[in-house]
Amino acid sequence: MTDKRTFIRSVGAYLPARVVSNEELAKTVDTSDEWIQQRTGIRQRHVAAEGELTSDLGAAAAKRAMDNAGIEIADIDLVICATTTPDLTFPATAAVIQQKLGMHHGAAFDLQAVCSGFVYGVATADSFLKNGLGTRALVIGAETTSRILDWNDRTTCVLFGDGAGAAVIELAKPGEDRGILATALRADGHFWNKLYTDGGPSSTQSLGHVRMEGREVFRHAVGMITDVVDKVLAESGYTIADLDWFVPHQANRRIIDGAGDKLGLDPAKVVVTVDRHANTSAASVPLALSAAVADGRIKRGDLVMIEAMGGGFTWGASLIRW
Repeated sequence: MTDKRTFIRSVGAYLPARVVSNEELAKTVDTSDEWIQQRTGIRQRHVAAEGELTSDLGAAAAKRAMDNAGIEIADIDLVICATTTPDLTFPATAAVIQQKLGMHHGAAFDLQAVCSGFVYGVATADSFLKNGLGTRALVIGAETTSRILDWNDRTTCVLFGDGAGAAVIELAKPGEDRGILATALRADGHFWNKLYTDGGPSSTQSLGHVRMEGREVFRHAVGMITDVVDKVLAESGYTIADLDWFVPHQANRRIIDGAGDKLGLDPAKVVVTVDRHANTSAASVPLALSAAVADGRIKRGDLVMIEAMGGGFTWGASLIRW
């Protein structure tokens, strides 16, 4: 057991330039802006340009996070990229990002926990740094989910978008009162076929497309989210009323509202950005964090809960003193 603590020093975000509105989607699939907004809260999503790769998005977000921290790439010891849409089967997209950032030292690897990837990545960096494997890490969530969508399937193509978010995580100095206070991670592979892609290198030698049983995902999501949030609060000694901000995975407004209601959370404390960029999988939590930090909502000393749930199923939450 270690008494060391890590904290999130800064965050950064990047969204591709192209915006696809609900109205534009309605021209190609049987849907409407009203139908999408009523069921998901989504108004638009960003789509990567031709030739724009997951590593490009991730590197851009990482640069902004480092700029916001006032550090150089030489100050980073570890790069973790949470992604479901890597540039290549191998090498790891994290290594490609490392190259694009001009980094020749340290370690770099990908982490695959689908939408929970950033929460898993934060927990992994926290453990690495507290156990002496570096002093500062980049944790990146980056996705080009548009590349694995069936654009004729209105049940999935309206839900997702592309983007990246990143955080600089570093060891706190002795006596600092901020940091990652508690984390809970879960997975249950028995639900793999509720949200998955119908392809892969080992099975079909192709990418496949996103397939989802939406009602089943929704049915499990609220309970799984509240499970890990309650565990983290109990472990840290705080209550839901102590939270300044709740930053959930931005998948669906109904899931966000349902979890908030079950937890008894003040809606004014919930950061919601899903309307602007849809579900960006592993990128959604850092995108929401970046938006709330940039507009001044999340401030030094605030108590912040992040959480996510995604394919696998995987889910997790982390309580952070900002």
